[in-house]
This record gives sequence, structure tokens and C-alpha cells, in this order.
Amino acid sequence: MAESTKVLIPETFQGGSSFDIAGQIGLIWELIKAPLIVPLLRVGVYVSLAMALMLFVERVYMGIVIVLVKMFWKKPEKRYNYEPIQEDLELGSSNFPVVLVQIPMFNEREVYKISIGAACGLSWPSDRLVIQVLDDSTDPTIKKMVEAECQRWASKGINIVYQIRETRGGYKAGALKEGLKRSYVKHCEYVAIMDADFRPEPDYLRRAIPFLVQNPEIALVQARWRFVNADECLLTRMQEMSLDYHFTVEQEVGSATHAFFGFNGTAGVWRIAAINEAGGWKDRTTVEDMDLAVRAGLRGWKFLYLGDLQVKSELPSTFNAFRYQQHRWSCGPANLFRKMVMEIAMNKKVTLWKKFYVIYSFFFVRKIIAHMVTFFFYCVVLPLTILVPEVHVPIWGAVYIPSIITILNSVGTPRSIHLLFYWILFENVMSLHRTKATLIGLFEAGRVNEWVVTEKLGDAVKKAADAAKNKPAPKFFKKPKFKFGNRLHMLELGFGLFLFFCGCYDYVHGKNNYFIYLFLQTITFLICGFGYVGTIIPSS
Repeated sequence: MAESTKVLIPETFQGGSSFDIAGQIGLIWELIKAPLIVPLLRVGVYVSLAMALMLFVERVYMGIVIVLVKMFWKKPEKRYNYEPIQEDLELGSSNFPVVLVQIPMFNEREVYKISIGAACGLSWPSDRLVIQVLDDSTDPTIKKMVEAECQRWASKGINIVYQIRETRGGYKAGALKEGLKRSYVKHCEYVAIMDADFRPEPDYLRRAIPFLVQNPEIALVQARWRFVNADECLLTRMQEMSLDYHFTVEQEVGSATHAFFGFNGTAGVWRIAAINEAGGWKDRTTVEDMDLAVRAGLRGWKFLYLGDLQVKSELPSTFNAFRYQQHRWSCGPANLFRKMVMEIAMNKKVTLWKKFYVIYSFFFVRKIIAHMVTFFFYCVVLPLTILVPEVHVPIWGAVYIPSIITILNSVGTPRSIHLLFYWILFENVMSLHRTKATLIGLFEAGRVNEWVVTEKLGDAVKKAADAAKNKPAPKFFKKPKFKFGNRLHMLELGFGLFLFFCGCYDYVHGKNNYFIYLFLQTITFLICGFGYVGTIIPSS
């Protein structure tokens, strides 16, 4: 008789006819927790606390500086030479410098008329103004529409040029660079850059250009963005809160203390000589605007931010469009930091203090640490400590520091103070994508150079709503087909389930009552995961 094979199974696996899988998972967990999980999680807590402290110090520093700036700093008109440019009775408009206005476009069906009309409405002598529409559209119909609009304004005596390229090489940077090569640009001293959804007021150039004319050390004058669709939905209100802090605090502090900040890519006027000296536009990252600003700053040029000079613009009102925009805005700076950190450190034209500010404050803390600490600490490390009670997070790191940082962030948009708690939860969700994009930029991974133009709707939403009110729907009207799968975002849904599990565990076994936060954060992740964040209308 053949010897029977004996299979050795631990007794803990034997549960009659079935294995005690849950028990075995628990056993394995207990075996690896003490020697592996606990030390790793403690390291994660220490690193997260260190990053939180760095961000905390940065926010407090900027808060103190902005208070001092508002209370004691002189206005830009007093800090720099400033005298409005007036027409001379004898010379006419010849004392006005020739200004180029560049409007880069890509399939901007909804907003091209608005942007071209705003540029053509600038109160600057027509013989001293050149408007350049840089159209990279791939849709032939839109191309014809944009060209026809340019011809319409040209027939009214406006010096407007419609410019196209054979390829989209370099994206926006490539279009702007190509535009500056035109022969007629040689007569222009300054260039104002306006994205397709930006609408400068008529006096925009009259308020900005004198700073450049009378202060030869200034390379850039940046205006503040003002959002025309901020009240459209909760998504746009959250964006307004984040961007208002950027303009109200970060840009103002950089301008007042170091005469340096990152160019926002639009609503700014550059000295063309400074662009050329800095090496022109480069497309090595998806933040060509920041790239140019850093290179010009390293050559000693100064930048001026004018918070009182505002340009109307549009916020992304769909979650997909916002996600793509945030990927570009997070990946690009991290990738630029990787490419330029040594160049900045070795530069001999700027002070050591300014180099420290650019490397540590501008890049490392704001563009890298700020994203990572929000995600890793509050969405990963803190929930995991609930499952591993041996690891303790001090109350100052879990509650006090983030509360103070949040309060400091709220100063930019006082009217939305009642939405502050929603903003925290939403920012935690977005920190997932920003962290992912930051790591892609730092390691130059697959999507590092991905450029998806932010979808702009202009007045389309408002017109559709008005039309729906005034016109009854025809009987033959059919609802558009809706693909539910297009709304699903698996990363958000996955983290929502993870946080829900941690919240349930804390409710049953925990002692810190973190489950209140975890359940609210779970709801926010699920709302974003199912793509409904852009459909919620905020209360006023």
C-alpha cells in the first residue's frame, strides 16, 4: 500500500471543514505589528510632525509679515517711482511705450470673444498697442470663429494679429515664444499676457505700465485674479478660498520682502528685455511661467505684485477639469525644483537670504511639504494610529497645529469663513492628487509633462440656465446619455472606504474620538469619488 501523504496544517488553521481566515489574519498582524508596523508608524508620525511644524512656522511667518505689510509698509506707488503716463499735447501718444498683448488659446469656444473683446477695450493709444491672438486650436470650426472675431476688431482699427502654428510643440510656452519672434514685436517694450478666460479692465495697462517705465529694475508687474464664477457651486467656492490666500498673503509677502514671487502665467506685464535676458520661454516643465520667473529672479530682476489691480477670470467648475489643473500645478513646481535647485544654490547674483527663501520657503515648504503633510499625516498616518494604539500622536500635532494653520488660511476669503470646515475636508481630498503629482514631478515619472488645458465654460452655464427658465422644453427633447463610469474616481473611493473602516474601528475600540473627523472625511472622499462635488451649491 502506498504511503499516504501527510499535510501539516497548524491547528489554528483547522476549523473543522473551513479555515479560520480571520483568526489567522489577526495572528499574522500580531506577529508583525511589534517588530515592524509600530517602528515604521512611529517614524511616519515623527516625519509628519516635523513637516507640520515646518508648514506651521511658514504660515505664522507669512501671517506676521502680511500684518506688518498692511500696517506699516508703504503702498507700491510710494515704494517705487510712479507717475501716470499722460498724452503730450505736442507729441501725442509717442510718450506711451509700445505694448504687446498676447492671448494664448486652445479650442476656447466659450470664452474667445470675451478675452479678445477685453483686450481690444484697453484704454491705451491704438497706435501703441499690438494684440496677438496665439491660437493653437485643433478644431477647424473654432479656428474660423476666432479668426473672424480678430478680423471684426481689425476692421474697427484695432491692431490685432491672428497667429497659428503648425504644431503645438511646447504648448503654451511654445506659443508665447513663437509669438515673440515676429518682426513687429521688435518695436514692443512690454508684453501683457492674458489667458483666454481673463478680462482686464480698460485701465489695466495705464495702472501697470508706469511701474515698469519708471523703474528699470522691475521685470514683472502681476495683477490679482478676481473670479467671476466663484458662487457657481461649492467646488468654485473652495478654489476661491485657496487662491485668495495665495494672492492675499503669499504673493504680497514675496513682493514686499524679496521683490520675488512666482509668475501666475497670466494677468501680468513683463519687460521683454527681462524675458530675453532670462533665456526666454522654456517648455521643460508644465509651469513655464514659474520657470521664467525663477530664472529672471536669479538674474537680479525685481517683481511687483499689485493687489489692488484685479483681472476677472474663471475657475474650473467641473471636478475633472479641476483635478487636471491641480495635477499640472503640483507636478510642474516639483519637477522645476528638481531641475533648478542646484542652479539656485550656486547662483552668485542674489543674496544668500533670497536663495534660502526661494529654495526652502517658495519651493520646499509651499510646493512639496504643504501637499505631502496634508495627505500623509491626516489621511494615512493619523488613521493608521487608530489601528495601532501603541503609537501615540500628540494632541498639538493632531489638533492644535492644523487648527491654527487653517485659521491663518482663512484670512484670504472672510466671506467664506462659514465654509472653512468644508474647505478643510475638501483640501484633504485634493492633497491625495497633489501628493501624487508632486512625487511624479520629483521623480520625473510617466505623467510629468502631461498638459490638459483647463476647460472653460464662460457664460455657457448661465445662458443655459436662463434659456431653461424662459423656454419650455420641447416634447421631443431627449436627455443626453449619461455614463456613470465617467464620474467614478477610484482613488477617492478607495481612500473613502479605508477611512470608513478606521472610523468604525475607532468608534468601537478607540479613545480619541477621531471617528467624528474620519466619518466626515469619508463622506467628502465619497462625494468626490462619485463626482458630485461640482454640483453642490453653497449657501450664502
